[in-house]
Amino acid sequence: MCRVLNSILAVTTVAGLGGAALESRSPSIEGVWRAVEVRTTGPGARTIKGLLPNLTIMTRTHYSHMEIHADGPRPSLADPSKASADELRQAWGPFVAEAGSYEISGGNFVTHPIIAKNPAVMAPGSFTSYGYRIVGDTLWLTAQRDQRGVATNPATIKLTRVE
Repeated sequence: MCRVLNSILAVTTVAGLGGAALESRSPSIEGVWRAVEVRTTGPGARTIKGLLPNLTIMTRTHYSHMEIHADGPRPSLADPSKASADELRQAWGPFVAEAGSYEISGGNFVTHPIIAKNPAVMAPGSFTSYGYRIVGDTLWLTAQRDQRGVATNPATIKLTRVE
């Protein structure tokens, strides 16, 4: 979700609907969401289901996203002050966190990070634009572009509404 949000938030456009029509006909994106599936494209493409803990919260103009990018549970650190660099990387490296503002414009969901675990994500002018589709309590996001250009091999993230 953070960059996984950027890679998971897979945007699927709704054929035949312009931005204004999409905004007026779609259910609200506001709420609490959980990613339940990620479909990656390109080399090594795969579908990941039963994801580790993650949560995305959307208010009227802001979002917060946290997730874990690992194929299994992270190790617990009994005493982080005595942990080795490798132990710290294994425990904290897979954790992703990002929060900021967003806008819906022209049929796109665009995030503007304000704070993130990875400082590079918060650089001035950073953004990610996603195509999106909401049907009932399901949201699909597909990254389209960010400040570096068009997304190559974008992932599509399927989220379900928790609240």
